[in-house]
Amino acid sequence: MAYWLVKSEPDAFSWDQQVANGVEPWTGVRNAQAALHLKAMAKGDKAFFYHSNVGKEIVGIVEVVRTAYPDPTDETGRWVCVDMKAVRPVPRPVTLAAIKAEPALAEIALVRQSRLSVMPVSAAHWALLCRMGGAD
Repeated sequence: MAYWLVKSEPDAFSWDQQVANGVEPWTGVRNAQAALHLKAMAKGDKAFFYHSNVGKEIVGIVEVVRTAYPDPTDETGRWVCVDMKAVRPVPRPVTLAAIKAEPALAEIALVRQSRLSVMPVSAAHWALLCRMGGAD
């Protein structure tokens, strides 16, 4: 199993909407590197659900339930999406400030490539972030 972090602006699509919808296609990714990460996702992989812009915090955990397929919101046919299922909220949201303050997370993509909307998370970073959020 691999681990990921996916970002969404809560005023466009929030954790609460993900929970209410259950399974939701992760559409709208229009960055080549982020799309490659979507294509690399396997069924059963887990991802942190991160609220970007407003909040800037990890708020939940989702699971990949369908691997990459053509994004129905893309008329060009170039981009892909995956289906994500809400697993559970993070009891204590993990803020970007807390992530940046933790030396062991200095190399996480969220800090190094802050504009990327889909990024891998190492198993060690996953475990640490779960502990920080009370989701271990």
